[in-house]
Amino acid sequence: MTLEQAALLILLVAMLFLFSLDRLRMEVISIGGLLAGYMLGLYPADSIFAGFASPVVVTVVEILLIVQVLARTKLFDSLSERFVASGLSHFRVITGVSALTGFISIFMNNIGAFAISLPLALRLSTLMSIPRRQLVMPISFAALLGGLVSLIGTPANLLVSDALEKTTGKGFRFFDFAYVGLPVAITGILLIALVVQRLFSEQDETAEVPTQPVRRIVVERSIPEHSPLVGITLAQCPERFGIQPHALIRDRAFVFGPLEQSVIQPGDILLAQGEDSVFADLAASQALVRDVHPHGLQPDFVSIEAVVMPESTVVGSRIASLEVFRNRGVTVSALAMRSPRIEGRFADLQLSIGDILVLEGPKAAIAEALEECECLPLAAAAPSPGSSASWQPFAIFACGVVASAFGLRPDIALAFVVLALALPGYLNIRHAMADLNWPIIIMLAAMIPIGQAVATTGTAEILATWLSLAFPISHPLWGIALILFLAMALTPFVNNATVAIVLAPIALEFARAGQQPPQAYLIAVAAGASQDFLTPFGHHNNTLSMSIGSYRFGDFLRAGWPLTLAGYIVTLILIAVFWLE
Repeated sequence: MTLEQAALLILLVAMLFLFSLDRLRMEVISIGGLLAGYMLGLYPADSIFAGFASPVVVTVVEILLIVQVLARTKLFDSLSERFVASGLSHFRVITGVSALTGFISIFMNNIGAFAISLPLALRLSTLMSIPRRQLVMPISFAALLGGLVSLIGTPANLLVSDALEKTTGKGFRFFDFAYVGLPVAITGILLIALVVQRLFSEQDETAEVPTQPVRRIVVERSIPEHSPLVGITLAQCPERFGIQPHALIRDRAFVFGPLEQSVIQPGDILLAQGEDSVFADLAASQALVRDVHPHGLQPDFVSIEAVVMPESTVVGSRIASLEVFRNRGVTVSALAMRSPRIEGRFADLQLSIGDILVLEGPKAAIAEALEECECLPLAAAAPSPGSSASWQPFAIFACGVVASAFGLRPDIALAFVVLALALPGYLNIRHAMADLNWPIIIMLAAMIPIGQAVATTGTAEILATWLSLAFPISHPLWGIALILFLAMALTPFVNNATVAIVLAPIALEFARAGQQPPQAYLIAVAAGASQDFLTPFGHHNNTLSMSIGSYRFGDFLRAGWPLTLAGYIVTLILIAVFWLE
């Protein structure tokens, strides 16, 4: 092994480790790795930013622009009434909504498909008394499964197609992935619909409101004079009232000291965390109070929950700095957050992807603010500016998909779609570019030169040689089984695009060693990288569903392992049938 190859391996391992920790932003890790690769001499200076001109990155940008338009059309909002009128069983409703999500995900990125289907799922949960936990996780998984079917369904598919084109001169066709992806998606959707009904039965929910999952929120409230909390210590709060105190403020200063000695007094302000139903009861009994909202008596005053999406402009911001809400008379009254760290006061809490804001204020103002900051309301706030149940954007997008399916390069076909949406005003490119999920785009562009270095430095050949000592990779089915296993083992901890970039050169080396078509090995990389069902942090969809559905970490393991096992077996069989000579 050369020094260059050893340096690249160390860099890849370090980056994968940092990705899995989820402590630093993915774009920061990617840019740091990109620059480190240049300093190590893994690629020349004129190749550092070549990833930004890659057709893969261009296609992802175009899809994200198109999704912004399609998500505003609200074309599927009326489906909830049709589901209710149909009289279908809960299993069929869960399967139907999941299948719809999977179908949408065939033609757009997974997060976009999840965001479009989520309002429908939550509406059905309310109208049909289906526990929310039986709907949210299935549509998250269905969005991942639908991405297996087409070239543009997920960045992993685009990346392996790009690798194939550089190797053979011709990439995958639009629906080449469907031979494996469609049966796997159908199997997975049916299986998860069965699993969630057994795991998250109505008996697991609260008896009074079976469709609402238990959620822990953080609030900051005042202690009135006659509150039952007066006179008790902070240490007694969890046992007596079911809330976990994090800070006690008196006369604008923190009360420090052991919890057993910190006694609550009238006029204190308490920062605490607990179940939302517990705080509702404490508010009803006047044990905890909050300042009256200035718009509280107006007829259009509402309280709405909204989830922080990956592309939200408020990611990383503190509540105190959210001018997008404050300028419109909207307040954040509570926060359900992923991070276990709660420091300072409520206004100091920092937002991350998947956090849920409880917003209070005028209905139209909340809708306008959510539109601006790209947060997704979990209940209808008001018609968003420019939103309508229009079919024209879908028709324009469908034309682009058909053109791509008949041989036109996806980046060119989708460029025509972007132009066609911009001309009649469906898409404001200037505003839409500002709202793009830039961390994903930067990560993709930064990782492409590193992935190419795996092939050009001979590192893929070295790794394949090492693996051949333990596995007979010269036999095609063994090699594909190993590649598929590595992809599915990495993707719960690392985003699927990075998995595809790292494993594609190794898969091509496996194909060369086994004298087999590279398509089979690259399909295994793409399929494995997108079957992420075991953790809530491997894909943003799972992160969002964990917050919205109030799942625990173990819920993903319990629901995800049957899908992972079935997906592995079915994928391997289908690759052997359709892609091996």
